[in-house]
Amino acid sequence: MRPGAHYIRDNVECNDAKCPIHGSVKTHGYSIEGVVVSDKLRTTVIVEHGYTSYLQKYQRSLRKNSRIAAHNPQCIGARLGDHVLIQGTRRLSKTKSFVVTKLLGMKEKPQAKKAEEKQEKAKAKESQ
Repeated sequence: MRPGAHYIRDNVECNDAKCPIHGSVKTHGYSIEGVVVSDKLRTTVIVEHGYTSYLQKYQRSLRKNSRIAAHNPQCIGARLGDHVLIQGTRRLSKTKSFVVTKLLGMKEKPQAKKAEEKQEKAKAKESQ
């Protein structure tokens, strides 16, 4: 987990009118946990939320993903791979009706695991 990931960043001044903490946007309705899969836009992140649905006809459960565009305030600053909490709000733009309210942690990336494993294998070979 990134240091201070559960909290708002103190060193950033938030002048965002669409911030649920410092601005005038009120949250209501859904609270969804998900992982940031894209942070290419300046104030928007794409959050992927995994869920299961049951098919009565086949008596099976399906795993599905939904990708939700959410506003990313300056004071929170969620990045790629972060585990976040988003909440519903009024329509902020054509595609955004959610806002990031809390950073819950950082998801471990598979590339980082693979790199660590390669380093461990290389060290083991050197020691032999």
